[in-house]
Amino acid sequence: MKITDVAIQLAPSGQDRLRGFCCITIDGCFVVRDIKIINGPNGLFVAMPSRKIMAACPQCRTKNHLHARFCNQCGAQLPAMVPAGERVKLHCDVAHPINVDCRQMIEKEILAAFNNEVHRSEQPGYVGRQLGDGGDSVAPTELMPHS
Repeated sequence: MKITDVAIQLAPSGQDRLRGFCCITIDGCFVVRDIKIINGPNGLFVAMPSRKIMAACPQCRTKNHLHARFCNQCGAQLPAMVPAGERVKLHCDVAHPINVDCRQMIEKEILAAFNNEVHRSEQPGYVGRQLGDGGDSVAPTELMPHS
């Protein structure tokens, strides 16, 4: 497996810990979007794309966030999904590496591209990338070749 393209979108200044978003292409044929670059207590790290875990309303079956007290669709009061005082996983990964070596390789490639983009952003005339919301594709000319 080889990461063939990396595209970075820097987060707007003033963000707390979020430093940017990333889209990678693997072997020129598989794309992973919505990877986050976060400044944690031990430096920068990569967070894989995730989604909120939802629960269905008992009346209308609409999905609602686990902490919701009322249904977004019908307004019915929802039963407590998270017991008081308990930590519950609220998100699950959509895509993720399955071993440490793979995670390290992906993180190394992404952070190198991120540092390059930060350096580019300091140059006069810099125009940041807009990766989109996943509904549209990034043009190949916008992606940075990476070896």
